[in-house]
Amino acid sequence: MAENRASAYTEGVPCWVDAQLPDVEAGKRFYGELFGWDFEEAGRGGSVWARLDGEPVAALARKTDGRLPTVWTVYFAAPDAEALAARIRAAGGQTVTPALPVDDLGTTVLVADPEGAVFGLWQPGRHEGFGRRHEVGTFAWAELYARDTVAVNAFYGGLFHDALFGPGAEPDFGRAPVLDVFPPEMPPHFLVHFRVGDCAAALADVHRLGGRTQVPPFETSYGTVAVVLDNQGASFALLQR
Repeated sequence: MAENRASAYTEGVPCWVDAQLPDVEAGKRFYGELFGWDFEEAGRGGSVWARLDGEPVAALARKTDGRLPTVWTVYFAAPDAEALAARIRAAGGQTVTPALPVDDLGTTVLVADPEGAVFGLWQPGRHEGFGRRHEVGTFAWAELYARDTVAVNAFYGGLFHDALFGPGAEPDFGRAPVLDVFPPEMPPHFLVHFRVGDCAAALADVHRLGGRTQVPPFETSYGTVAVVLDNQGASFALLQR
């Protein structure tokens, strides 16, 4: 078992990420070279699991509708995804897509917070989540860029209090104003961060592989961050700690 695998992700802990892409094969080439991932078929609609040293770290899925965004989505662990979605609606959020069983792997629900930032809930079956995280080439952080950080702190603090503030909590989830990093027209959104050993070198690799810089490197309390777009337009961040 990998050193960074959690035996069980508690409610409100980021436990999985996936990218919805027009071309999964192009995504495999881009991310495989950037992060050293290899891939195996997920057995559903052309989706693949990305693995690092044999452990699952992310999924790449083919967009089924060209009107959908090309985007990385973060999923929060939910022992009962439908019950948590109901709490989200009661707190002013909404359900984007209803509960969907994914074979025997688990159940997913897409939801949005009161500002419209979309995220996923993952109720585990056979698949609990990341096999590796917090190391180079794996998920390291999710930052929510919001309009009203006081309001979203209250919203997520109410939903995920133990994961964010409970004893021994080590949250992989921060909140910041959109205007700290992005132009005013950027809507509230989650930004998935992958850890790299050298931000400048990884940024050069992104460009070599056909991606581009969205926001040049800047310093945060959790490391040096650069926001990039892959070769199909999906936004994510490089994080050097």
